[in-house]
Amino acid sequence: MQFDTKIAVALRADLPTWQQLNMTAFLVSGIAADPEVLGADYEDASGNHYLPMFVQPVMIFAATADQLRQVYSVLAQKEVRFSIFTQELFSTGHDEANRAAVRAVPAESLDLTGLAVRARKKIVDTAFKGLTLHP
Repeated sequence: MQFDTKIAVALRADLPTWQQLNMTAFLVSGIAADPEVLGADYEDASGNHYLPMFVQPVMIFAATADQLRQVYSVLAQKEVRFSIFTQELFSTGHDEANRAAVRAVPAESLDLTGLAVRARKKIVDTAFKGLTLHP
């Protein structure tokens, strides 16, 4: 199946694996907030029901801090909505504290550790140019 959109996540590659996995879960939850990106519930042959998942693949990329800033800049310039994760969020314990930590820092000073986007393929390809898939 061909999609005219792409879901992509960029993670700072120099962080511990647990932080990269934690960020990925949080970042894509923002994407999942859009109901059109989710498929139908899953059901096994025994009749058990499971939560729906994305209808399209998620591409996960490794990035440096500078590359993350570049992706951020392109997406912001294109006025695309995306989710972000900053270094400060590793020390907060709940959503309200997360939002307060982001709100306290001007955009140009955010210590980005990851971001996720679902947008038209061309925009995502332009923003993520030069990044490699996460190993």
